[in-house]
Amino acid sequence: MNTSQKVVVVTGASQGVGAKVVEAFRALDYRIVATSRSIKPSDDENVLSVAGDIGDPATAQRVISEGIARFGRIDTLVNNAGTYIGKPFPEHTAEDYAAVMNVNMAGFYHITQRAIAEMEKHSSGHVVSVTASIGDAAAISGVYSVLAAMTKGGINAATKSLAIEYAKKGIRVNAVAPGIIKTPMHAPDTFEALGALHPIGRMGETGDIANAILFLDSAPFITGEIMHVDGGLSAGH
Repeated sequence: MNTSQKVVVVTGASQGVGAKVVEAFRALDYRIVATSRSIKPSDDENVLSVAGDIGDPATAQRVISEGIARFGRIDTLVNNAGTYIGKPFPEHTAEDYAAVMNVNMAGFYHITQRAIAEMEKHSSGHVVSVTASIGDAAAISGVYSVLAAMTKGGINAATKSLAIEYAKKGIRVNAVAPGIIKTPMHAPDTFEALGALHPIGRMGETGDIANAILFLDSAPFITGEIMHVDGGLSAGH
């Protein structure tokens, strides 16, 4: 087994930001462990696809253990999987709450726990989570964001806690907090209105987020950072 190439785990890897992150890391010759519910097997021998519900601890365990078995190491974890349900707060159902908590919170918790345990063995590693600008910036009137703010904001806070816990153990922990990005989550006929919410006047592209993740992965003196890639949303609107 050739274990000299770096290995990155990417959740929510089948489309949108996740697919772009996989593409960007492969361009740097990383090996990839890609996971999502709908991920398909890859023809690239350097990409291992693991299908499953990221909120299920068994999926998290398979992603890490199969990645180690195939590639021999885990260098970076990109927690990209996320879901958004926007409704007036009283209209959220128990099913809405459970769905968002499963992907956004459990999906972060279980795989991060297992990835860090593996990274500790080598005193080296990087965890970077895709959160949301709305998680720690001012809310926008008319945008229903309670569940997003609660879950993604929680991961922003956890990022800082983990960064300090592992600062002397060779493991860095950061987050990228996007604005609204052009992905299949948003219909094209909403792009103009959603873009107008950003001071810069447009929505973000998946490449904007991938580039930020690559930067953080290449910056060994940065940990505990919440990098806002949001067209100015966190500065004011």
